Amino acid sequence: MTAAPHSREPGRAPRPVQSNLWLFAPNRDNQGGSAWLLEHSDHDLLIDAPALTEANLAFLQQRPRPGQIVLTGRDGHGRCRALQEALGWPVLVQEQESYLLPGVKDLETFGREHALAPDLRLLWTPGPSPGACVLHALGRGHGGGGDGLFCGRLLVPVAPGRLEPRRTRRCFHWPRQIASLQALRAWLPAGSPDWIASGSGLGALRGETLVGAGQTLLADLEKQAKMLLSQGIDPL
Repeated sequence: MTAAPHSREPGRAPRPVQSNLWLFAPNRDNQGGSAWLLEHSDHDLLIDAPALTEANLAFLQQRPRPGQIVLTGRDGHGRCRALQEALGWPVLVQEQESYLLPGVKDLETFGREHALAPDLRLLWTPGPSPGACVLHALGRGHGGGGDGLFCGRLLVPVAPGRLEPRRTRRCFHWPRQIASLQALRAWLPAGSPDWIASGSGLGALRGETLVGAGQTLLADLEKQAKMLLSQGIDPL
């Protein structure tokens, strides 16, 4: 059963970030995390679950194309079941976390990698949670906007223009998180990404939304992690 209309907060509609990309307000059901909507050539991708508000539902239900919900980790699930029932969109989650979504209809899972389209690929990046994953949008076929990476909670903002892996109380496995960051670098095409969209803690960006120079940022983080690991130091 979907949530009754009178139980929903009014909320505010997502704001446009690029011509094909929208950012939703932080969601209390996701520990204050943020969801994104990416417009692809023939369908929409809702990346993590936004708050189940009147404004968000109105925006999503009025979309002129079919959509799909992609979850980047357990902290992005929110009220996924109610959202899926309201929209009728299929849900995609990494197989390690499908058990967290009992009763969700049209639930699809994937293992290490998954291609939604030639220019939309997912990679399993455990560490923040057992089924954490990232989505790489190559910049073709979805309205331009450059080459982007939706990193979920693999990387979180720490200052304007700066993302880092963070060891929090909810972190599933810190060494795996660092290993996932290294695997991500090897998996991405050369020169990717132009920008990175995080699913957590965007307030640290002080008004910014996307973090630019993603390729350089990832390379610097990998070098830092390798150096500390070679010295036997936990790369906090």
